[in-house]
Amino acid sequence: MFGAGGGTSSYREAEDADLLVLWGSNAREAHPIFFHHVLKGVRRGARLYAVDPRRTSSAQWADAWLGLEVGSDISLANAIAREIIHAGLVNETFVRRATTGYEAYAASVEPYPLDRAERDTGVPAGLIRQLAHDYARADRAQICWTLGITEHHNAADNVFALINLALLTGHVGRYGSGLVPLRGQNNVQGGGDMGAIPNKLTGFQDVAANTEARARFEAVYGTPIPPEPGWHLSQMFEAMEDGELTACYVIGENPLRSEADTGRARKLLSGLEHFVVQDMFLTDTAKLAHVVLPATATWCEAEGTVTNSERRVQRVRKALEPPPGARDDIEIIGEIARRLGADWGQPSAEDLWNELRTLSPMHAGMSYRRLEELGGIQWPCYDEQHPGELFLHARLWEEDPARRGTPAPFTPVEQDPPVDELSPEFPIRLTTGRRLDSFNTGVQTEHYATPIRRPETLNLSPEDATRLGFTEGEVARVSSRRGSLEVPVHVDETLRAGLAFMTLHFPDQVATNVLTLDAWDPKSGTAEFKATAIRVDKPGTASPAGGNLNAEVEA
Repeated sequence: MFGAGGGTSSYREAEDADLLVLWGSNAREAHPIFFHHVLKGVRRGARLYAVDPRRTSSAQWADAWLGLEVGSDISLANAIAREIIHAGLVNETFVRRATTGYEAYAASVEPYPLDRAERDTGVPAGLIRQLAHDYARADRAQICWTLGITEHHNAADNVFALINLALLTGHVGRYGSGLVPLRGQNNVQGGGDMGAIPNKLTGFQDVAANTEARARFEAVYGTPIPPEPGWHLSQMFEAMEDGELTACYVIGENPLRSEADTGRARKLLSGLEHFVVQDMFLTDTAKLAHVVLPATATWCEAEGTVTNSERRVQRVRKALEPPPGARDDIEIIGEIARRLGADWGQPSAEDLWNELRTLSPMHAGMSYRRLEELGGIQWPCYDEQHPGELFLHARLWEEDPARRGTPAPFTPVEQDPPVDELSPEFPIRLTTGRRLDSFNTGVQTEHYATPIRRPETLNLSPEDATRLGFTEGEVARVSSRRGSLEVPVHVDETLRAGLAFMTLHFPDQVATNVLTLDAWDPKSGTAEFKATAIRVDKPGTASPAGGNLNAEVEA
């Protein structure tokens, strides 16, 4: 409920919060603009907690760091909830008036006392208790999360566990209090808003259940819209494997490098009967395509809108003409439609936006004129007198039940360990993430130099480096149950023994996703990038049982 469609709070509200929890988020490096707001809050007296397996550069600013074991987030969250309940710190008025399912939820967290959570997570029980009490007692508190809890096979359950904490304490629907999912890429929020989700129409209208919305779209589009949800990305790759999906059109994505298990991704993309890639770069994925459609740089060579993580829709203005051969995405898609027999004319970006405003109630009041005048508007914005919502779910605090609307449900969830189990053959847990100087698969950031960038490394704790006999910069052979590669070692004091770290920024140097597992969450479709079991050996070591050394060559 609260995780889909943007954060419940504005980024700027972090400056006025009394307590901030960065849960699975190294915001200092992955979301540096947001982190500036966090630091303003800290300097004004807010307490900052960091929940992360690594002692990241964000955690180094925190009042307390909860260095949990990878994949133990639900045990930690449930223990915090149990402690809040047993300490009498539940916001009973809010829970009684604005939620459902509390009794079942309270029963579900009872098996998670502090001592169990300490065993599951590695976090001292006293520190878990401290966070529970500080979070519950704070007047305004926010939990901020990102891929650290969503790139798991139980991603949605991890998010539900955090939503439950906000409902338990009433830290939602009020200024400065809320749940803040930090979006991983520019305009990824806008993509979801526009309907780039297989079970949603524009404006997060459910394609199956919302028959009224579907009828509106059918009237404008002049064609029936199937009520069945489409495939998400993980299902698409399964459909390729089963022979159901034989043609694919990729726009602005580099799945060959960004998908888990690179060897499998290469095999499936290479086996498509027809493969089209539309991009501003000739990515590794584009090199596999039968047809490449050169697109523009939408941030400076096209008109349109962008939606940031706090739901703020802003104008994008064309500043440069694109290079010869590149065409605007709207023009490309319109020309494909024309050749397929549907002549849409030559609509401008504003024309398309105005059509969207007639179909998506939450965007109805956002004319280009108002976006210009106000410097952007946060959805929902229902008419041209509406200012947009600074934060969501304020209705839950209404006294009038009719105005309060549907109550928010508690969702009991249980701890479920990573799919890729540690074993004597694969005893080290590899987790992945980002660095401040680079982005995703490096396509956009590899073209410029920066003094803080360094080549890809396998980051090992000092204890593991010593135990395994590696020194700084020495090349190691890293193997998982899917593949192997060679990479220099970096001795990283932010890591605990048994935990390793890599990025996917430099696939031409090190194809990290050769190692990662493509198990995915059935509720969200997200793959488990954050919890790979690996072993680390000297180069030339024989392949462990199950390791596909050919994956290194293929990648």
